[in-house]
Amino acid sequence: MAASPSTARAINDRFALRLLQDEGPLTATQLKNLTGLSRPTVADLVERLQGSGLVHVVGESGAVRRGPNAKLYGIVADRAHLAALDVRTSSVSVTVADLLGTTLAEASVPVGDDHGTGPAVEKAVALLERTVKEAGANRLHTVAVGAPGLIDPASGELRDSTGLPAWHRRLVGVLQERLPAQVLVENETNLAAFAELREGAARDREDFVLLWLGQGVGAAVVLDGRLRRGASGGAGEIGFLPVPGTSGLPSATGCDGGFHELACASAVGTLAAAHGLDPAEALPTDHAAFLDALAARLAVGAAAVVSVLDPGCVVLGGETGHHGGAALAARVDAVLASLSPLRTEVRPSTLGDAAVLRGALLLARDAAQDALFGPPATGV
Repeated sequence: MAASPSTARAINDRFALRLLQDEGPLTATQLKNLTGLSRPTVADLVERLQGSGLVHVVGESGAVRRGPNAKLYGIVADRAHLAALDVRTSSVSVTVADLLGTTLAEASVPVGDDHGTGPAVEKAVALLERTVKEAGANRLHTVAVGAPGLIDPASGELRDSTGLPAWHRRLVGVLQERLPAQVLVENETNLAAFAELREGAARDREDFVLLWLGQGVGAAVVLDGRLRRGASGGAGEIGFLPVPGTSGLPSATGCDGGFHELACASAVGTLAAAHGLDPAEALPTDHAAFLDALAARLAVGAAAVVSVLDPGCVVLGGETGHHGGAALAARVDAVLASLSPLRTEVRPSTLGDAAVLRGALLLARDAAQDALFGPPATGV
């Protein structure tokens, strides 16, 4: 059934705005060529978007002669301002950006164990307010928060999880109460995978699993280009995965005995010390015996994931994955090939520790653009 005129206009507008987002400022002729629309349709489209305050003239193209056809149209970047927060166990990082996702200001602050729930929340909120002011933003349109733990798929809220600071959950509630903005929350590992999918190690993949290897251990599952969160939001909780080589079995309330015991940051530090290395120093990429032992551990968890999902690609993220780089990824790839008949490429993260914050910013940008541009046909 053919789309109604209003639906067709909305589809064309969204398509043009996405091109302006991805390609940068374009002339009407370039929009015509890229969209396949007629010149009158593009002229109406541009006029409509200018009238809505979403598009304006940003200059002239040197590739064409001066005149109406030389005008370059771009998205009005300051139409909305966004914020992304990376909430860790002992710190908060904030980025404030415009509608195009261009960073305007960023800052971080430690939040130690000596802070109670209330003071910790206020410290994080104050950081956000200062960063917004520094960015010159009067009001935030969308805020995205990345945090460890499970996100309730029904409510979208951060669930109360054992071992995580209480101020994490309270922070999201306070932001929702105080800000006249849309506040989104997503698991940190999922956001890291989102960023790697869009801009990092998995740009060319529709299917992959990101292993998050830091203080905590987790995974994010991307299939058919979409994050898969599971029925309870817990897809990828591989810290609880029973594996050989641990002290026992994990439980519903603790991942000791699970893959976490082999691959978390403290376990990697203990392994480094056993090889005569200083666990406080950066992960050594020139110590073959240590890397081989670490790769053997990581491949056990990766093999379990691969045997169920067959993603074709595993990205090593988090502190260990990032610092281990290509040297560690190549070793995990080799061990994994000996454990599984399913050919799986192992790659290091290209975004590193910045992946969570970048993923949160991309989430906020997409949500704001959906609200202002109209809903997309598909989403992640």
